[in-house]
This record gives sequence, C-alpha cells and structure tokens, in this order.
Amino acid sequence: MPIDPRITALIPHRDPFLWVDRIIDSRPGMIITEKDIPEDLDVFKGHYPGRPLFPGVLLCEAIFQTGALLTALMESGKPQENSTRLPVVTRISGARFKRMVIPGDTLRMEVELKETVSSAQFFKGTIRIKGKIALKIDFATTFFSTE
Repeated sequence: MPIDPRITALIPHRDPFLWVDRIIDSRPGMIITEKDIPEDLDVFKGHYPGRPLFPGVLLCEAIFQTGALLTALMESGKPQENSTRLPVVTRISGARFKRMVIPGDTLRMEVELKETVSSAQFFKGTIRIKGKIALKIDFATTFFSTE
C-alpha cells in the first residue's frame, strides 16, 4: 500500500527514514497512524539476524513522526517542509517497551497532546500491535527556527 500523500505534504521525513504509512484518524489534540513493517527491511539484516526484531529506537521515531503530523495538522495543515519553524524532540521519558515488533507487524500509533507551554508541546504516545501495547512513551518537542 502506498504512503498517504498527506504525510509527505505535512512533514519533511522521507524514505528510508519515514516511519508512518497512513493517517487513520485525527482530531484536535489527537492522531492515529499506522506503519506496516515489511519483512525485507534492511535493518533486519543486522538486528538479530535469524530472529529479526524491529529496533525500539525506530519505534520511538515512528511515534515522534506521528507527533510531528499532529503538530502540522494543528498548525492548520501547513506543510512543515517549507516552514521556518521545526518541531524537534527535546525530552523523552517513561518509555516502556511491552512487546517485540517483528517483520509483518502493523504498528498502530496514537499520539495525544497533553499540554502546550510557550513553544513546548508535551505528548503521550502508544504503539499497539494487534491491539496489544508494544510501546508507551511521553515526549516533548520545542519549535526551533531554521533561519
């Protein structure tokens, strides 16, 4: 299934470092996305050969990209690609990895905005695989100027 064109219109991430395929639902302060984990992903060649495991750091990145999509949508859908304000992750806390992600899994990611303070946004994120929690994490972003 091809990548939802709204995603590449809203955030600057591109293959091979784009970890969101579809926007499932969004409303003010909340977004749900999905990512299919292909069996032939290059990272599996070196991350536990013979027993491929999707890296936790990439699960976190998928959540952060989902948060970037939420931020872009809340900014009236302005494309981040041409923006001079870039949301950058500044804090990660409480990451809890609950289950392994393997080739063929579909990540279902939910990110909720908890609070905004000045240019900082505080989020909570969850990834589920077949309805079961794989990751729970809290994170914050701050806008930086790219000029």
